[in-house]
Amino acid sequence: MNFFLTDIPERTKKPRKNGLTMMMDKGLSINDTKNFIDMCLPHTDIIKLGFGTSAISPHIETKIKLYQDAGLMVYLGGTLFEAFIIRGMFEEYKQLLRKWNLTMCEVSDGSIEIPHEEKCKYITELATEFTVLSEVGSKDEKVLIAPYKWIELMEKELKAGAWKVIAEARESGNVGIFNKGGDVRSDLIDEILTKIPSEDILWEAPKKPQQVWFIKLLGPNVNLGNIAWDEIIPLETLRIGLRGDTFFDYLSKK
Repeated sequence: MNFFLTDIPERTKKPRKNGLTMMMDKGLSINDTKNFIDMCLPHTDIIKLGFGTSAISPHIETKIKLYQDAGLMVYLGGTLFEAFIIRGMFEEYKQLLRKWNLTMCEVSDGSIEIPHEEKCKYITELATEFTVLSEVGSKDEKVLIAPYKWIELMEKELKAGAWKVIAEARESGNVGIFNKGGDVRSDLIDEILTKIPSEDILWEAPKKPQQVWFIKLLGPNVNLGNIAWDEIIPLETLRIGLRGDTFFDYLSKK
């Protein structure tokens, strides 16, 4: 804060394990990356190099180092993990992570079918060397997973060694925990939270109404991901009640 205001909710301090904000980098330039770090570093924890963008983005190792030198955790999108797995190139995937000095990775099966026992083995093996985020949910809007199944998958992946489980929504915010119109599947979320602690889940919520919904439900320190680079500061104002949608949520009644 640049000045004092009463009735501002307390945010967890960096480096933090809860209240995380993950920005989805879909191809920022080196200059844009520097500008992003300059303005948004205090409010960002994790950078996801979205889907397969790291395969074709110029100066990728320079960009990764910029983020890491700033204290941000960086990982490659889960779709790229799946691209390696479907080609039988798991060892090459690990070699790439080492080459780029990445300490975090994502294990997902949103685009391809991986037997869950096999997916958990990938998580366990990677967790010996990397911080693992595992993603639950399909990228296909026609695939609806029952709430009990979401819980079962999340529990097993956390037990296998995942640091956090990601609740799938894509960058469009219209699959997984949301319906095709972008509305929250609230019954699903409520059911998940009966068994899985909120602090163990990173909720993908690219749209403002989705972010507002989670903040109102779980408070300012909910873990949120797939946030656009230019929505980081607006999201932080939502978290602390300095935007219309959450303006009255933290004011004390006098």
